[in-house]
Amino acid sequence: MSRAKTARQAEILAELNNTPSLRIADLARLHGVSSETIRRDLDELTRSGHLNRTYGGAVRAITSEPSVTERHRLFGPERERIARVAVELMKDARILMIGSGSTTLHVARRIATAMKDITVITHSFGVATVLSINPTIRVIVVPGDYHATEGAMVGAHTVAFLNGLTADFAVLGASGLSAEGPTDALIDCGVVYSTMLQRSGSTLVVADHSKFDATFPARYASWQQVDHLVTDEQPTGKLASALSQHKVIVRRE
Repeated sequence: MSRAKTARQAEILAELNNTPSLRIADLARLHGVSSETIRRDLDELTRSGHLNRTYGGAVRAITSEPSVTERHRLFGPERERIARVAVELMKDARILMIGSGSTTLHVARRIATAMKDITVITHSFGVATVLSINPTIRVIVVPGDYHATEGAMVGAHTVAFLNGLTADFAVLGASGLSAEGPTDALIDCGVVYSTMLQRSGSTLVVADHSKFDATFPARYASWQQVDHLVTDEQPTGKLASALSQHKVIVRRE
Protein backbone atom coordinates (compact mmCIF):
# COMPACT_ATOMS: atom_id res chain seq x y z
CA MET A 1 0.00 0.00 0.00
CA SER A 2 1.37 3.40 -0.95
CA ARG A 3 2.16 5.99 1.70
CA ALA A 4 -0.47 8.36 0.24
CA LYS A 5 -3.16 5.68 0.39
CA THR A 6 -2.24 4.74 3.96
CA ALA A 7 -2.42 8.37 5.08
CA ARG A 8 -5.71 8.95 3.27
CA GLN A 9 -7.36 5.89 4.82
CA ALA A 10 -6.11 6.87 8.27
CA GLU A 11 -7.65 10.32 7.77
CA ILE A 12 -10.96 8.76 6.69
CA LEU A 13 -11.09 6.70 9.89
CA ALA A 14 -10.22 9.79 11.95
CA GLU A 15 -13.07 11.68 10.29
CA LEU A 16 -15.47 8.86 11.22
CA ASN A 17 -14.65 9.48 14.87
CA ASN A 18 -16.12 12.98 14.54
CA THR A 19 -18.78 12.34 11.89
CA PRO A 20 -20.19 8.80 12.08
CA SER A 21 -21.43 8.94 8.46
CA LEU A 22 -19.42 10.07 5.43
CA ARG A 23 -20.30 10.39 1.76
CA ILE A 24 -18.07 9.41 -1.16
CA ALA A 25 -18.50 12.72 -2.99
CA ASP A 26 -17.47 14.71 0.10
CA LEU A 27 -14.43 12.50 0.74
CA ALA A 28 -13.29 12.73 -2.89
CA ARG A 29 -13.51 16.52 -2.77
CA LEU A 30 -11.75 16.73 0.60
CA HIS A 31 -8.83 14.51 -0.44
CA GLY A 32 -8.56 15.70 -4.03
CA VAL A 33 -9.00 12.24 -5.57
CA SER A 34 -11.63 10.54 -7.72
CA SER A 35 -14.82 8.97 -6.37
CA GLU A 36 -13.58 5.60 -7.61
CA THR A 37 -10.43 5.93 -5.49
CA ILE A 38 -12.53 6.65 -2.41
CA ARG A 39 -14.77 3.66 -3.20
CA ARG A 40 -11.72 1.40 -3.27
CA ASP A 41 -10.52 2.88 0.04
CA LEU A 42 -13.91 2.26 1.65
CA ASP A 43 -14.08 -1.27 0.30
CA GLU A 44 -10.65 -2.06 1.78
CA LEU A 45 -11.57 -0.51 5.14
CA THR A 46 -14.82 -2.48 5.16
CA ARG A 47 -12.99 -5.76 4.53
CA SER A 48 -10.64 -4.97 7.41
CA GLY A 49 -13.62 -4.34 9.72
CA HIS A 50 -12.97 -0.64 10.31
CA LEU A 51 -16.25 0.62 8.82
CA ASN A 52 -19.48 -0.40 7.08
CA ARG A 53 -20.31 0.62 3.53
CA THR A 54 -23.62 2.34 2.77
CA TYR A 55 -25.11 3.51 -0.48
CA GLY A 56 -22.92 6.44 -1.46
CA GLY A 57 -20.67 6.40 1.59
CA ALA A 58 -19.75 4.69 4.85
CA VAL A 59 -20.66 4.60 8.55
CA ARG A 60 -18.78 3.52 11.64
CA ALA A 61 -18.26 -0.17 12.30
CA ILE A 62 -20.87 -1.88 14.45
CA THR A 63 -18.61 -1.91 17.51
CA SER A 64 -18.53 1.88 17.61
CA GLU A 65 -22.23 2.73 17.29
CA PRO A 66 -22.64 6.29 18.65
CA SER A 67 -25.05 7.11 21.46
CA VAL A 68 -28.54 8.41 20.71
CA THR A 69 -27.45 11.91 21.82
CA GLU A 70 -24.54 11.86 19.37
CA ARG A 71 -26.72 10.50 16.54
CA HIS A 72 -29.32 13.18 17.12
CA ARG A 73 -26.85 15.82 15.86
CA LEU A 74 -26.58 14.14 12.45
CA PHE A 75 -28.81 14.72 9.40
CA GLY A 76 -31.09 17.18 11.20
CA PRO A 77 -32.78 18.71 8.11
CA GLU A 78 -33.24 15.29 6.52
CA ARG A 79 -34.84 13.89 9.66
CA GLU A 80 -37.15 16.88 9.97
CA ARG A 81 -38.41 16.21 6.44
CA ILE A 82 -38.84 12.53 7.26
CA ALA A 83 -40.84 13.49 10.36
CA ARG A 84 -43.23 15.69 8.37
CA VAL A 85 -44.00 12.88 5.93
CA ALA A 86 -44.36 10.30 8.71
CA VAL A 87 -46.84 12.38 10.71
CA GLU A 88 -48.94 13.01 7.61
CA LEU A 89 -49.22 9.25 7.09
CA MET A 90 -50.46 8.81 10.69
CA LYS A 91 -52.86 11.75 10.84
CA ASP A 92 -55.89 9.51 11.53
CA ALA A 93 -54.19 7.29 14.12
CA ARG A 94 -55.31 7.36 17.74
CA ILE A 95 -52.75 5.07 19.41
CA LEU A 96 -49.04 4.93 18.51
CA MET A 97 -46.06 2.90 19.66
CA ILE A 98 -42.74 4.70 19.15
CA GLY A 99 -39.30 3.15 19.46
CA SER A 100 -36.13 4.85 20.64
CA GLY A 101 -33.63 6.53 18.34
CA SER A 102 -32.70 9.87 16.83
CA THR A 103 -35.10 9.83 13.87
CA THR A 104 -38.04 8.70 15.97
CA LEU A 105 -37.26 11.60 18.32
CA HIS A 106 -37.69 14.01 15.40
CA VAL A 107 -41.00 12.30 14.57
CA ALA A 108 -42.13 12.66 18.19
CA ARG A 109 -41.30 16.37 18.15
CA ARG A 110 -43.42 16.78 15.02
CA ILE A 111 -46.26 14.77 16.58
CA ALA A 112 -46.22 17.09 19.59
CA THR A 113 -46.96 20.12 17.40
CA ALA A 114 -49.19 18.53 14.74
CA MET A 115 -51.40 15.96 16.49
CA LYS A 116 -53.75 15.96 19.46
CA ASP A 117 -55.97 13.67 21.53
CA ILE A 118 -53.84 10.60 20.94
CA THR A 119 -52.06 8.02 23.11
CA VAL A 120 -48.38 7.27 22.61
CA ILE A 121 -46.73 4.19 24.09
CA THR A 122 -42.94 4.41 24.19
CA HIS A 123 -39.88 2.97 25.92
CA SER A 124 -37.82 6.10 25.09
CA PHE A 125 -37.42 8.84 27.68
CA GLY A 126 -36.48 11.29 24.94
CA VAL A 127 -39.68 10.62 23.02
CA ALA A 128 -41.76 10.97 26.20
CA THR A 129 -40.06 14.27 27.07
CA VAL A 130 -40.68 15.98 23.72
CA LEU A 131 -44.31 14.81 23.68
CA SER A 132 -44.92 16.29 27.12
CA ILE A 133 -45.25 19.81 25.68
CA ASN A 134 -48.68 18.81 24.29
CA PRO A 135 -51.17 18.28 27.15
CA THR A 136 -53.67 16.53 24.84
CA ILE A 137 -51.26 13.64 24.21
CA ARG A 138 -51.37 10.81 26.74
CA VAL A 139 -47.89 9.29 27.09
CA ILE A 140 -47.39 5.79 28.50
CA VAL A 141 -43.75 5.01 29.33
CA VAL A 142 -43.05 1.30 29.28
CA PRO A 143 -41.26 -0.25 32.32
CA GLY A 144 -38.04 -2.25 32.13
CA ASP A 145 -34.27 -2.04 32.55
CA TYR A 146 -32.82 1.36 31.67
CA HIS A 147 -30.32 1.38 28.80
CA ALA A 148 -28.35 4.56 29.50
CA THR A 149 -26.66 4.94 26.10
CA GLU A 150 -29.98 4.66 24.26
CA GLY A 151 -32.05 6.48 26.88
CA ALA A 152 -34.69 3.75 26.77
CA MET A 153 -36.19 0.86 28.68
CA VAL A 154 -35.44 -2.70 27.50
CA GLY A 155 -35.69 -6.27 28.73
CA ALA A 156 -38.28 -8.88 29.65
CA HIS A 157 -40.54 -6.50 31.60
CA THR A 158 -40.66 -4.11 28.64
CA VAL A 159 -41.64 -6.86 26.22
CA ALA A 160 -44.24 -8.33 28.60
CA PHE A 161 -45.87 -4.92 29.09
CA LEU A 162 -46.04 -4.24 25.35
CA ASN A 163 -47.61 -7.63 24.72
CA GLY A 164 -50.66 -6.49 26.68
CA LEU A 165 -51.26 -3.46 24.44
CA THR A 166 -52.19 -2.69 20.82
CA ALA A 167 -51.68 0.35 18.60
CA ASP A 168 -52.63 1.68 15.19
CA PHE A 169 -49.02 2.37 14.17
CA ALA A 170 -45.54 1.35 15.28
CA VAL A 171 -42.96 4.03 14.44
CA LEU A 172 -39.49 2.50 14.41
CA GLY A 173 -36.00 3.66 13.52
CA ALA A 174 -33.07 1.51 12.38
CA SER A 175 -29.28 1.44 12.48
CA GLY A 176 -29.23 -0.17 9.04
CA LEU A 177 -31.51 -1.11 6.16
CA SER A 178 -30.50 -4.23 4.26
CA ALA A 179 -32.29 -6.33 1.65
CA GLU A 180 -33.31 -8.68 4.48
CA GLY A 181 -34.98 -5.96 6.55
CA PRO A 182 -34.35 -3.18 9.07
CA THR A 183 -31.63 -3.89 11.64
CA ASP A 184 -30.44 -2.33 14.87
CA ALA A 185 -27.04 -2.20 16.55
CA LEU A 186 -28.58 -2.92 19.97
CA ILE A 187 -30.02 -6.41 20.31
CA ASP A 188 -32.15 -5.49 23.34
CA CYS A 189 -33.76 -2.62 21.45
CA GLY A 190 -34.32 -4.86 18.44
CA VAL A 191 -36.42 -7.19 20.61
CA VAL A 192 -38.54 -4.23 21.76
CA TYR A 193 -39.02 -2.99 18.18
CA SER A 194 -40.07 -6.46 17.04
CA THR A 195 -42.68 -6.60 19.80
CA MET A 196 -44.03 -3.14 18.93
CA LEU A 197 -44.36 -4.22 15.32
CA GLN A 198 -46.30 -7.34 16.27
CA ARG A 199 -48.71 -5.35 18.48
CA SER A 200 -49.50 -2.67 15.88
CA GLY A 201 -51.84 -2.58 12.90
CA SER A 202 -49.28 -0.88 10.64
CA THR A 203 -45.52 -0.44 10.81
CA LEU A 204 -43.66 2.66 9.70
CA VAL A 205 -39.85 2.58 9.57
CA VAL A 206 -38.14 6.00 9.54
CA ALA A 207 -34.48 6.20 8.49
CA ASP A 208 -32.23 8.51 6.47
CA HIS A 209 -30.08 7.49 3.49
CA SER A 210 -26.96 6.81 5.61
CA LYS A 211 -28.67 3.59 6.77
CA PHE A 212 -29.01 2.17 3.24
CA ASP A 213 -27.25 -1.17 2.66
CA ALA A 214 -25.86 -1.30 6.21
CA THR A 215 -26.42 -4.38 8.39
CA PHE A 216 -26.33 -4.59 12.19
CA PRO A 217 -26.76 -7.54 14.60
CA ALA A 218 -30.48 -7.31 15.40
CA ARG A 219 -32.81 -7.77 12.42
CA TYR A 220 -36.10 -6.94 14.07
CA ALA A 221 -38.34 -7.45 11.02
CA SER A 222 -38.44 -8.67 7.46
CA TRP A 223 -39.67 -6.22 4.81
CA GLN A 224 -42.76 -8.39 4.48
CA GLN A 225 -43.77 -7.13 7.93
CA VAL A 226 -43.24 -3.43 7.15
CA ASP A 227 -45.89 -1.24 5.52
CA HIS A 228 -44.04 2.06 5.00
CA LEU A 229 -40.45 3.25 4.80
CA VAL A 230 -40.08 7.01 5.15
CA THR A 231 -36.65 8.27 4.10
CA ASP A 232 -34.93 11.21 2.42
CA GLU A 233 -33.50 9.56 -0.71
CA GLN A 234 -34.71 6.86 -3.06
CA PRO A 235 -33.17 3.44 -2.29
CA THR A 236 -31.41 1.62 -5.13
CA GLY A 237 -29.93 -1.79 -5.88
CA LYS A 238 -30.75 -4.83 -3.75
CA LEU A 239 -32.49 -2.75 -1.10
CA ALA A 240 -34.84 -1.19 -3.66
CA SER A 241 -35.57 -4.62 -5.16
CA ALA A 242 -36.43 -6.08 -1.74
CA LEU A 243 -38.73 -3.18 -0.90
CA SER A 244 -40.53 -3.55 -4.23
CA GLN A 245 -40.80 -7.32 -3.90
CA HIS A 246 -42.49 -7.05 -0.51
CA LYS A 247 -44.67 -4.08 -1.53
CA VAL A 248 -43.24 -1.70 1.05
CA ILE A 249 -44.49 1.82 0.30
CA VAL A 250 -41.47 4.13 0.17
CA ARG A 251 -42.27 7.75 1.03
CA ARG A 252 -39.87 10.65 0.68
CA GLU A 253 -40.22 14.38 0.33
